[in-house]
Amino acid sequence: MFSISGEPQHATEPCDEKRIVVSLRDKIMRVVLRVVLTLGVVCLLCLAWTAIRGVVLGADPTGTGGTADIAIDYVWILVCAFLVMFMQPGFAMLEAGFCRAKNATNLMTKNLLDFAIGSIAFFLIGYAIMMGGDWHGLWGTQGWFMIGDYYDVDKYLNMFWMLVFCATAATIVSGAVAERLKFKAYLIYSVVISLIIYPIYGHWVWGGGWLACLPFGVGAVDFAGSGVVHAIGGFVGLAGAMVLGPRYGRFDKKGKPQAIPGHNMVLATLGVFILWFGWFGFNAGSTCDAHQLRISVITVNTNLAAAAAVISALLIARWRMKKWDLGMALNGAVAGLVAITAPCAWVEGWVAIIIGLIAGVLMYASVRFFESRGIDDPVGAVSVHGVCGLWGLLSIGFFADGTYGNYAIEPPFVTGLFYGGGGEQLLAQFISVAVVFAWAFGIGYIMFKVMDKAFGIRVPPEEELEGLDIPEHGTSAYPDFVATRK
Repeated sequence: MFSISGEPQHATEPCDEKRIVVSLRDKIMRVVLRVVLTLGVVCLLCLAWTAIRGVVLGADPTGTGGTADIAIDYVWILVCAFLVMFMQPGFAMLEAGFCRAKNATNLMTKNLLDFAIGSIAFFLIGYAIMMGGDWHGLWGTQGWFMIGDYYDVDKYLNMFWMLVFCATAATIVSGAVAERLKFKAYLIYSVVISLIIYPIYGHWVWGGGWLACLPFGVGAVDFAGSGVVHAIGGFVGLAGAMVLGPRYGRFDKKGKPQAIPGHNMVLATLGVFILWFGWFGFNAGSTCDAHQLRISVITVNTNLAAAAAVISALLIARWRMKKWDLGMALNGAVAGLVAITAPCAWVEGWVAIIIGLIAGVLMYASVRFFESRGIDDPVGAVSVHGVCGLWGLLSIGFFADGTYGNYAIEPPFVTGLFYGGGGEQLLAQFISVAVVFAWAFGIGYIMFKVMDKAFGIRVPPEEELEGLDIPEHGTSAYPDFVATRK
């Protein structure tokens, strides 16, 4: 071929053509992402304008209609919410301890930011989707920006309670994608889980949505969030871990798992004790009523399940690995807490022990299963929160004892298969299990895939090997430490 000037024009090499196609595809994906984000901002502004135009004074923004009994309930719910919020540093310590020192600053920053981002996103939009009325059992349509009738002390109280749960769901994911996810990808997923993933499934179960209205038993139930909070976070984390791929060195050339020890088991242990403590607010506070004496049963069940899961996880680790593995025991505690979160108000104490014992075994088996499939979850978040969250939902259908209603001491009571309730409640719980997995994993996988195609969600190899603290944040968590090579 010749150009107009008569000079020879060389044919494009195949490799150059491939690079051009890849470059063009990346540019198109970036443009699409920017258009989607722009449209999202425009929709947000339109919602704000619509809400402001129709603004009226809230139903009771000053709380003048309260009584002494109501005030006690408010204090109860707020104190429990503060305990749940205090679980954030628990998760931060656990994740930092189970990961390497070179990524500690990155993990602290992510745990801080998902709470900050979730607080604003859920207040502005997420709560309206989750609890703002009901549209055909799918999502809410009222309460945008918490103005108008939603500028009300009762609505604000409920919003804050649901918010601290939202933050928990978001922070669970950070452990599964630790040590290799780009910071901007983490910020985007925090917005999506706070605006869409958690609120919509939460509406289906807690907001009067279609799962709560199933014609089996009393409908799908989840007392404090084994599914709504923990399974959501766990299976979004699974999607992220699969899209990202394993960390360098996690598997050898034959695919055999290689241990990457965490840098500080003291921090991890402190984190678990903080979580254990905060979980009493998580579960008992879900009565949303300080006058329900069922809180004593809930508290004891919460403690028993965690204790039992510690023992079963430690024993199975000892049997399989010939070591008293502290890491497995710590994850066992959290697994037991996750599993009892859904049934804590509906089961007897001895059943809580059974649920915890099974949770510890499930957690261990699940960790080994995902390892065998080449999936790298640095802190075991998928096994602890995802798998044990599903077990918690199912356990209601088996063990609910028929002595407590749906957040009430009046009937209809929640009754499981082993207490003469037949299989209806178990069927409702099975449906909820299938839905939460499909929803969390499906939307999570799409989200991470789109981001990966748009800008690549994994840090460059040299950054991953160096650690994310300095390249992404410019600050080491341990500046006085000197790295050495043997």
